[in-house]
Amino acid sequence: MNTFKAFQVNNTPAFHTALVEQKKPTLSANEVLIKIAYSDVNYKDALASSESGGVIRSYPMTPGIDLSGVVIESLDSRFKSGDSVIVTGYGLGVTSPGGYSQYQKVPGDWLVPLPKNMTLRQAMVFGTAGFTALLCVNALIQTGMKITDKVVVTGASGGVGSVVVAILRKLGFTSITALSRKKESVAWLKNLGANEVLAPHEFFPEKTKPLGKQQIDYAIDTVGGEQLTQLLPLLAYDGAAALCGNAGGMQLMTTVLPFILRNIQLIGIDSVNVPHEKRASIWQQLADLAIADELLINEINFDQLPEVIQQLLAGKHQGRTLVNVGEWQ
Repeated sequence: MNTFKAFQVNNTPAFHTALVEQKKPTLSANEVLIKIAYSDVNYKDALASSESGGVIRSYPMTPGIDLSGVVIESLDSRFKSGDSVIVTGYGLGVTSPGGYSQYQKVPGDWLVPLPKNMTLRQAMVFGTAGFTALLCVNALIQTGMKITDKVVVTGASGGVGSVVVAILRKLGFTSITALSRKKESVAWLKNLGANEVLAPHEFFPEKTKPLGKQQIDYAIDTVGGEQLTQLLPLLAYDGAAALCGNAGGMQLMTTVLPFILRNIQLIGIDSVNVPHEKRASIWQQLADLAIADELLINEINFDQLPEVIQQLLAGKHQGRTLVNVGEWQ
């Protein structure tokens, strides 16, 4: 392998995306070279691949914040040729070339060994979306969430939201409300595990008050903005919301009343800089849940990336999209 293909974004002479030929990289100390099998498409990838996304600072760049594959060269003593690995987060696909490439070199510190009961394909069915979903669920369980509590999931037809619904169902939760604007997602989300699927306007009151009726025990919000503003006043005493997205906006207009009168918590969830020692246990949990094959999966190659990116940016994407990088090898 002297050259390989990669999907690249560039801003010279004007912003554009293209399939390019790249030369085999030279490894430095503690780096590994991975033959990529799969990547996936997250909202962050869509932003990285758009001119006004505000994610990429240095061009040209290969997007793709996730990858799974096999080590073919290693200058890190912890990994050897033939090891199956996962990389998510850190600077992958944002400040360092990412998963939309047939081969990629990454620091050994970024690698997580693939769990024995998980395939490379299943790893990218989850990707950052599944990793984030489990972080959200675990965080709320740690605050006291029980399987009989009422849990609301916003943006439920998206990558993170849909995996959250599947995880909650698998864990035995009995009252899962999924919020989605997509009518075509109702049957799918119910099959995935939601007890009810509602459009946001069907669930939220017409007017948001500082304190509303206590009708939610816990919430996982993948949207941010107005929906999170509407959610917080509805949380019951001692409730909590895990926040992991901002597709609906970065602003949060609220009051202190739900926090000081109902003792609620708002928990921020980050998947990019999770300590390395915690990552392996999260991936093992995902493997043990054994739900990857139940999720809505769309599989594409590099040529189809621009179309899927536009679907994500337009809010028309559902479930998880795999990028079959191995198909190009």
